[in-house]
Amino acid sequence: MRSEARVLEPPRSAGLVGTVEVRRTTLTGVLVLKPPTVFEDFRGTYVETWNRAAYRAAGVDIHFVQDDISVSSRGVLRGIHGDQQTWKLISCLHGKFHLVVINWDPSSPQYGQWEGLTLSDQNRLQVLVPPRFGNGHVVLSDTAIFHYKQSSYYDRAGQFTILWNDPRLNIWWPVKNPIVSRRDDGCEPPVH
Repeated sequence: MRSEARVLEPPRSAGLVGTVEVRRTTLTGVLVLKPPTVFEDFRGTYVETWNRAAYRAAGVDIHFVQDDISVSSRGVLRGIHGDQQTWKLISCLHGKFHLVVINWDPSSPQYGQWEGLTLSDQNRLQVLVPPRFGNGHVVLSDTAIFHYKQSSYYDRAGQFTILWNDPRLNIWWPVKNPIVSRRDDGCEPPVH
């Protein structure tokens, strides 16, 4: 099922109490977002991680259909995975990880280019990843909770895997010997 999604130009005046801060990256279509509400007091922290009206006012008009989390330990590297149709909104609910996003669209002039970002439960940043981009992350804290919203239902058969250490891409990772799955180490054949 192909999802409908649009990234709009932000309007001049949203008229909302909480606004989403948006920053472009070096990769066309990949955005760094700061949620509309982050509140801290003596009890702890409250974060509004998704508000359709606020995100739409910031130019992000995507219909998300599935949320997933992964919980990993220090040094675990997951990815790099992606597909042809899914938008993802990635955030760190707990801990800290280094996220890599790579353009994997052969028709794009940025094909093979990547950007690395640090997400944590302290900076509360989110990253919007378009279709035809891959993403992977490595955990920098004792544990981390990686959360992502998806605009399409998970379909392993429709995914691509990019080797995290492909020498042609020269991706920098802040961990020298990460813990990876057989799939992410290139030992598992692709699903067709």
